[in-house]
This record gives sequence, structure tokens and C-alpha cells, in this order.
Amino acid sequence: MTDLLEIGRTGRAHGVRGDLSLILISDRTERLKVGKQLQVGTRRVTITAARPAGPRWLVHFEGIDDRNAAELLANQPVLGEPLPSNPDDLYVHELIGSEVVGKDGTSYGTCTAVLANPAHDILELESGALVPVVFVVSATPGRVVIDPPEGLFDLE
Repeated sequence: MTDLLEIGRTGRAHGVRGDLSLILISDRTERLKVGKQLQVGTRRVTITAARPAGPRWLVHFEGIDDRNAAELLANQPVLGEPLPSNPDDLYVHELIGSEVVGKDGTSYGTCTAVLANPAHDILELESGALVPVVFVVSATPGRVVIDPPEGLFDLE
């Protein structure tokens, strides 16, 4: 498995049969279909069962059949292969490091992080400025074009 993306993080073991809770940071739930391969920490695993449990998922991996085995995989990053995407989708790994410019060509700096927010994600720029993704007009490798409302970058 090459060019893996972080798609979530395992939580605690659940029950005695080897299930783990998983926080999925991707909205692509097809990543958790039976038979899909993931990497948990440094271990490659295959999903044998997955079901939603509130804001998390409960997953079972092939060969992880008791609580002790599941606890060895707890609190680990979960990586998966990139999935085919819609050209309009924005991906965090593509936004970070990109130059953020206005429609008029004004450079606002480099995106250093993407912050999760209940309403919508927010680009954090190297200056500390925050730009809601609803203002993103387009994104190409290395460049994000925004249409910010008047006053977004004004200092108080």
C-alpha cells in the first residue's frame, strides 16, 4: 500500500471479541467496506465487519479476535489508499502548503492547516488568518483561489 492518506484513528477496544472503535476523519464511508485493507499503525489489516456507532464506527479486522489483540491496535492512526475523487472535492493534504490568493490576484499567504469546524472547515494561513472554505472558488495543486468578503483580513 503506497501513498496512503490518514483517514481516521482507532480508539479503545470494544467488547471481548476484538472490535475497535474508530473515528473516521473522511466522509467516504466506503473506506470501511468488508474486504478493504487499511494500515493501523504499522500493521496492515483487512476489515471483516464495520458498523456505525454514534459519531464513531465499530470495526473488526481479520485475525484480531480478542480484546488483548485489539488493545495492541488502540489509539493508532488509520491509513487508507486514496479513492477516486470528484474534481470539486477539496482534500486537506492538497490544501496545506498551497498559496492562497484572491480572485483579484492578491496573495494572502500559505495554508498551514485545515481546522475542522462543525459548520465548515477553515483554512489557517501562515499569518494566523482564518478563511472558511465556503470562500474557496477553486483549488489546483499549490494554489487556492478565494473570494473573501470585505473585511475578512482587516485587523481589529
